Amino acid sequence: MMCFQYFKDKTRSRQQRSAPELKEQSKSDYSGTQRISKSSCLETTPRGIPELYEEKAHNLRVFSFSELRHATHDFNRLLKIGEGGFGSVYKGSIKPADGNGDPIVVAIKKLDNDGLQGHKQWVAEVQFLGVVEHPNLVKLFGYCAADGERGIQRLLVYEFMPNKSLDDHLFNRAYPALPWKTRLQIILGAAQGLAYLHDGLEIQVIYRDFKCSNVLLDENFKPKLSDFGLAREGPVAGRTHVSTAVMGTYGYAAPDYIETGHLTTKSDVWSFGVVLYEIITGRRSLERNRPRVEQKLLEWVKQFPSDSKKFRLIIDTRLENQYSIATARKIAKLADACLLKSAKDRPKMSQVVESLNQIIQDSDEEANISQESFESSEIDSSESSKKPNQLEATESWKRRMTHLAKLGEHVEGASRRRFMIMQRAKVP
Repeated sequence: MMCFQYFKDKTRSRQQRSAPELKEQSKSDYSGTQRISKSSCLETTPRGIPELYEEKAHNLRVFSFSELRHATHDFNRLLKIGEGGFGSVYKGSIKPADGNGDPIVVAIKKLDNDGLQGHKQWVAEVQFLGVVEHPNLVKLFGYCAADGERGIQRLLVYEFMPNKSLDDHLFNRAYPALPWKTRLQIILGAAQGLAYLHDGLEIQVIYRDFKCSNVLLDENFKPKLSDFGLAREGPVAGRTHVSTAVMGTYGYAAPDYIETGHLTTKSDVWSFGVVLYEIITGRRSLERNRPRVEQKLLEWVKQFPSDSKKFRLIIDTRLENQYSIATARKIAKLADACLLKSAKDRPKMSQVVESLNQIIQDSDEEANISQESFESSEIDSSESSKKPNQLEATESWKRRMTHLAKLGEHVEGASRRRFMIMQRAKVP
């Protein structure tokens, strides 16, 4: 969740509404309806996040500070499950909205009292997560905004994600290696979440902070994007980009965004390309403890093109060769497309989702063919192993039958001789 600001925003910030229930004003660099002049035809203008939020705000619960303090046992350190630039995250349990049923396990994020920027990100999270709804986006149950003896308190209450983040499972050696197939399913779900933000709403939403630590995993390792503090509305009214202060996480921000401050959905696509290479290699986008030539992931992987024999050298060794090299090459090629220098040449997230679906489908078919070949070879091997025994049994059966025939001939001959002797004895 750690973020940084490349340079200060020199543009004049404009007055914006905060979450309606909070009844307070805050400055924000939202792009959206306010980028359109008042003379524009408002009837044809898509509603911005604040307007959409007003419509859906009733779905969020407003918690008291005492409720959340009780839910976390007074923010007990033993219940802390995360920490970042925003503040600390605690595991807690709350009563259902209707008061009936078992307590609900939740994640409670508490804002550090460190000034306006944290508050702006808190407001952004409340408003964006109050509007969006998708299986691959984390669910916001509600929030708390209290000003009292303990100062200004700003908290968010999310659904609890028991398997923590993709970052934990890829880079923390305390966790078992994440299987190749699971990695593909996680990255597909994350792509679907981004595609929804870009194309699934009345307005376009730019996530602006896509990285492994913001991809949370539920009990079945289903991914959900979290932390919408840096999210922004996309360009409208014929604009090609949003001009804003450059913020994000080092190693994931698109170079065109860093250089110009022009934010587009293709900025998210670049970040997605970085994470694709992290999935393949098991390495972070920046690792200072490695040799200089290996510290920056994107520079290092350039030495191992996806169509070269040495491509295998960059694949995560923790996978222990339990992966499809053909699939890995396709993922790398998709990553390269997302990382094209020119933003307009990068694919849309909807196209990325289509590509990933096809890659995974091909991979499954390849796996099925391999399994069938293996089973067939096992049967052939089994049959061939049985043949010597079958031949041996046949020869043994023939020997037994010959022996029995000889015994029959011997008995028959003896009986015939006795009969002839008896006949002679009767002759006068």
